[in-house]
Amino acid sequence: MLDVRRMRVLREVAARGSFSAAAEALTYTQSAVSQQIAALEREAGTRLVDRAARGVTLTDAGRALVLHADAILARLADAEAELDAIAGLRGGRLRLTTFTTAGATIMPKAIVAFRRRHPGVELMLGPEEPQDGLVSLRAGDADIALTVATTFDPPARDDDIDRVHLLDDPMYLMLAADHPLARRERLSLADLADEEWILGSGNRCPDARILVQACQQAGFEPRIAFHSDDYLAIQGFVAAGFGVSFIPDLALVAVREDVVVRSLGARPPIRRVQAATLAGSWESPAKQAMLEVLVEVAGEFEAKRAELSLAS
Repeated sequence: MLDVRRMRVLREVAARGSFSAAAEALTYTQSAVSQQIAALEREAGTRLVDRAARGVTLTDAGRALVLHADAILARLADAEAELDAIAGLRGGRLRLTTFTTAGATIMPKAIVAFRRRHPGVELMLGPEEPQDGLVSLRAGDADIALTVATTFDPPARDDDIDRVHLLDDPMYLMLAADHPLARRERLSLADLADEEWILGSGNRCPDARILVQACQQAGFEPRIAFHSDDYLAIQGFVAAGFGVSFIPDLALVAVREDVVVRSLGARPPIRRVQAATLAGSWESPAKQAMLEVLVEVAGEFEAKRAELSLAS
């Protein structure tokens, strides 16, 4: 294996024409330069320089090796510059996943804020349901995944995942604007025990589990009329009178005029929105910076929600 540092010495000897000049340029002794070249010749298995009283000249092998040394040292310089850029958040790449409602609210603001501060870092964003995002983390296909836990779930025991809490996302009731109960400002789940419900796919969307468990705590088993993981589609079915549903606060950025949303009181079911990373993975500066931005943006959402609550 050829030593890159010795190749650097050979290149300097070729450029300067003598061991002494190369030694001065490299702040080595002449003896050290001579020893480095001799060691490189042993590694190469051939003579690289012809030594004469008036200086040194390269052999054919020496000239060939210098050409490769130029390319190798240039690539190393590029690599060092790129590593410096990544360390200084002037380069690198960050891969993110997000579920739909966070992708329409938290993530756009976070990405804008991050790019304003660190424009040199490349960001890649993929839409994935919370559980699918964790799969991507474990497969090494994502660096940060936005995911959801529920207030009904025990603390997560997946030791391979680190979680940063972003915000609590309360659930509301959604029913058609012409529903008999639509004019009531506050409703309880028990008021809707006889209704048919629309909810997400339980194996992929934690929101479905929230609805079922909340209804069970209210004393009834919900009758499921239809499954959908798209809150815009769910609004359409609710508006058509097909059933009632839950809707999280993050999904309220786009609410149809022909549905109404009602609070479930002071202690509604809650989604805990989290930023997940793979435990023990490399804590890149970009990853840490994005986690800080996500916490900051989520805090702004919660502050705005508190202001609206006080105003009402």
